[in-house]
Amino acid sequence: MTGLLVAVAGALLFAAGLALGALPARRGARDATDLGTPGERATFHTLHTASMAAPPLRAGLTEDAARKAVRRLRPLFGPAALGLTAEDRTLAWDGPGRHHEDTVLGRVRQVLDTGRTRTFAVDCQDPDCPVRWGAAAPLTVDQRVLGALVVLGVRESASTVRAAGEVARWVSVQLELAELDRTRTGLIEAEIRALRAQISPHFIYNSLAAIASFVRTDPERARELLLEFADFTRYSFRRHGEFTTLAEELRSVEQFLELVRARFGQRLEVTLRIAPEVLPVAVPFLCLQPLVENAVKHGLEESVERSRITIVAQDEGALARIVIEDNGVGVEPDRLRRILRGEGSPSTGIGLRNVDERLRQVYGDGHGLVIETAVGAGMKITIRVPKYRNGVHSGPPRAASGSA
Repeated sequence: MTGLLVAVAGALLFAAGLALGALPARRGARDATDLGTPGERATFHTLHTASMAAPPLRAGLTEDAARKAVRRLRPLFGPAALGLTAEDRTLAWDGPGRHHEDTVLGRVRQVLDTGRTRTFAVDCQDPDCPVRWGAAAPLTVDQRVLGALVVLGVRESASTVRAAGEVARWVSVQLELAELDRTRTGLIEAEIRALRAQISPHFIYNSLAAIASFVRTDPERARELLLEFADFTRYSFRRHGEFTTLAEELRSVEQFLELVRARFGQRLEVTLRIAPEVLPVAVPFLCLQPLVENAVKHGLEESVERSRITIVAQDEGALARIVIEDNGVGVEPDRLRRILRGEGSPSTGIGLRNVDERLRQVYGDGHGLVIETAVGAGMKITIRVPKYRNGVHSGPPRAASGSA
C-alpha cells in the first residue's frame, strides 16, 4: 500500500511537472515569467504549496511539523480554517473556529474509529464566527489511522470535501515516508550496534593486558598505547553520524593495528598506500575496521606465520577505491558466499556481511564488497565508493585525545 501511494503521488507530481516544463515550448516567445492560464497558475500554486509543506511533515506527526504544514496548506482551501490532529489531540490550527475544538474532536474520534471522512454541521451562537460546517479526513500510515485533517468553512461544499480527502492522502504519504526514514535509520543503528558488539571483550582484554605488560618495562610505551586504546574506543562507540571521512576511518584502523602490534610484535607487517586526495571522502561509519579485524583474525590468530596486511586507497575519478589485502588462511569461496547471504551462525562473518549490506544500501548493489579469496591464498577485499553522493555527509570530526 505504501509503495502504491508513493508511486501515485510521485506520478501525479511528475506529470504535472512535465506539463509545466512543456509550457514554454507551447507558448513560443511568451515571457518566461508568465505562468500561463488560470488552470496552469493553479497547478503551479498547488505544486509549490506541496513542495513547501512536505519537508516539515518528513519529521513525522509532531506539533512543530503540523504547525508549519498547516500554515503552508491552508491557502489551498481559501478562507477555510485548517487543523491537524494526532489521534484525538489537536496538534495545530490555522484560521477561525478554534473555539469549536470539542465538536471537531468528537468527529475526529469517529474518523479514528471508521477510517472514513466525516462531514458535520457546526452550531455557533457567535454571529461573527464564519464557521458553520466542517469535514475531517483520516491520516493513515500502514492502514493505521494516526489522526485527521480538519477543514472548517462557511457552508457545506462537495469540492472542499474532495480536496480535504486528497490533501489528507498526500499528508499520509509524507508521514509514510517519514516512517520509512525512521525505519531505515533504526536498521542502520542496529547494524552499527552489531559491529560495536563485535569489538569483543576478548580483544579489549588482550589490548589492556598488552598495555599492562609495558607498564614496568616501558612506561612511555604503555602511556602511548593507553591513549590509542582510549581514542579507538571513543571513536568506535561515538553516538553521532552514519558517515565519517576516510581519514577518520583510517585513523581508527591505525589505532586498532597499533594495539594488535602491542600483542603480536614483529609477526604483523602493515603497509599503507593512501592517496591524499581521497582522505576527505565520506564513507559509512565503521566500514573499514571490521574488514581489517577480519584480516588480522585470518592472518595472525589462525596462523603461526608472519602476517602481512596491505591497505590501499586510490583516486579513480568519480570513485575512491579502497583495497584491504592479507596473506592469511583465506576461506573457501562457497562458504564466503553463504556468509554474505547471512546463512549459518548469526555471529559468523558479521563484519563482512554488515559492511557489504550497508554499502549496498547506501550506494546501490554495484558498490558491495568485491572479495577474492581461496583456502590458503589469503583474502583481497575491494571497495569502490562515490566521492560525492547526495545525503552522504560525514559527521563532525572527533576531538583529539587529551593526555593521560
